Amino acid sequence: MTNLIWVATGGAVGASLRFLTSSLFKYIYPNFPLGTIIVNISGSFLIGLLMTFLENKSVSHNFIQYFLIIGILGSYTTFSAFSFEVIDLYNDKGFIISFFYILLSVFSCLFAAFLGFNINKI
Repeated sequence: MTNLIWVATGGAVGASLRFLTSSLFKYIYPNFPLGTIIVNISGSFLIGLLMTFLENKSVSHNFIQYFLIIGILGSYTTFSAFSFEVIDLYNDKGFIISFFYILLSVFSCLFAAFLGFNINKI
């Protein structure tokens, strides 16, 4: 139950940060989704940085994993969660499985978005 509270609290913080960041960059650059790119790149960088702390036993594993990674960064950008999973798969199962996951995720999500966008036009 404690982990759920960590995730929910972090999720509120991350969603708010994403909204503020996206709104700021949309105001400055209204014709290009620069906010999304910045959110995805910074979230991916932070996920990689925080993953190194998970290997250190002197830091609270639950706080980093549930509050920071899944909560804040998971709601700040789902791309950071995807990056975490790719690196985790690579470390556990190797290049082929992680590469397959990348291809499957990117192409199936793009196809699903395309399908969803066009479904009412049929």
